[in-house]
Amino acid sequence: MLGRAANGVYWMARYLERAENTARLIDVGFHLALTGSSKDSQHDEWRSVLTTAGLIEDYEALYSDFSGPQVFNYILRDPENPGSVLKMLEYARTNARVVRTSITNSVWEATNEGWMTLKDMLARPVRETNLGEVLTAIRRTGTLVRGALEGTMLRNEVYNFARIGTFIERADNTARILDVKYYVLLPSNAWVGSNLDNQQWDTLLRSVAGNRAFSWLNAGSMDPREIARFLILDGQFPRSLVFCAENIRSNLAGLAKEYGGETSAHALLRDKLSRLHQIEVEEIFDQGLHEFLQDFITRTNEVGAVIAADYRFTE
Repeated sequence: MLGRAANGVYWMARYLERAENTARLIDVGFHLALTGSSKDSQHDEWRSVLTTAGLIEDYEALYSDFSGPQVFNYILRDPENPGSVLKMLEYARTNARVVRTSITNSVWEATNEGWMTLKDMLARPVRETNLGEVLTAIRRTGTLVRGALEGTMLRNEVYNFARIGTFIERADNTARILDVKYYVLLPSNAWVGSNLDNQQWDTLLRSVAGNRAFSWLNAGSMDPREIARFLILDGQFPRSLVFCAENIRSNLAGLAKEYGGETSAHALLRDKLSRLHQIEVEEIFDQGLHEFLQDFITRTNEVGAVIAADYRFTE
């Protein structure tokens, strides 16, 4: 299973998760832009989407305008964008095909059918009138593949590598969105606690599909520290940093059982991510949210790199 097959299922899962996360970002950006009070504010929202997706520098090298259709078509389908959603889905499908004999027919069919549907939908420029349909199809593809994995796969190394890929990607995404919240979306420290700040925190929750879960737990309160605690430390929320870390740990334990022992990745995970079980949200804000999140992103990427080295696969 090592090497090529591990690489295939790991990156299949990562690219599908990345595509879904990007679709959520576009959806939130689109709805905020619709309610923007001016053309400049609408362009600011689209610029923040590009920044969060890590595409702002490449985009600005090609375009100077931040109109909605130009931005979301660049993210979704532009051939000049090697990190487009269309490319992500193509990479996911290619990796699934490489390991087709190691995954169930249900997993392959969900991945392949999702790719074919979206390839057709993205063959032409997306308009505002059908953007919602496209974004729903992207999210549905990720949901169907995960459902097929959960419902039909043996709990073996294939399953574990796929889950590790999903949760490393998800943890990275949640941390980056949180980081951008304070360093891009928020205009200045003077706005902290204002109505604008609260609106942006709600936007952040929507981008990780956490707004309803948070309101259930916090009775609609939009306190920044509680939102940070929820997205970092709440073990019930499936996109929180601690939830992702726990699932990476659990699936690495499954690999250790499968192969008869731990690797250096297990020790590194315990060392690098154990802080999440020892820290309170007040400590995070005292040391600086940005610094904490940057450290977490670095640690998570280190864990991913060591897992790849231990099990002999690369991107």
